Amino acid sequence: MQRLHGDSGSITAFVVMLAMTFVACAGLAVDGGRMVAAKVQLADEAENAARAGTQEITALRTGDPKVDPEKAILAAQDFMNRHHIRGQVSATSIEVTVTTSRVVPMTLLGLFGVGSRLISAQRSARPVTSP
Repeated sequence: MQRLHGDSGSITAFVVMLAMTFVACAGLAVDGGRMVAAKVQLADEAENAARAGTQEITALRTGDPKVDPEKAILAAQDFMNRHHIRGQVSATSIEVTVTTSRVVPMTLLGLFGVGSRLISAQRSARPVTSP
């Protein structure tokens, strides 16, 4: 029986490429899921901080509530400090806006040269009067 030497190692290369494809797909699932989860968490944190700032209102009895911008910023920043949230706060007389961000490191995709990603979320809150 004669053995062919021209195809030596072709199956090994195929298996290596197949394994790398599976690891890349797993990386997309794992790291992509972590990025989506981080985005949802950041949005929730920003929304809660904005709501905390919106509690600082004036002229409530007149039926036309206005946000006190200075107190709203301090209240939102205090909420963020107590919950270890990093971000920026801005306020006007009608709304409070909070922007949060976080760096999400890649685990499996890091094997393919994909570095960390910056994820951010921005949410605003306004006082509401009942009709």
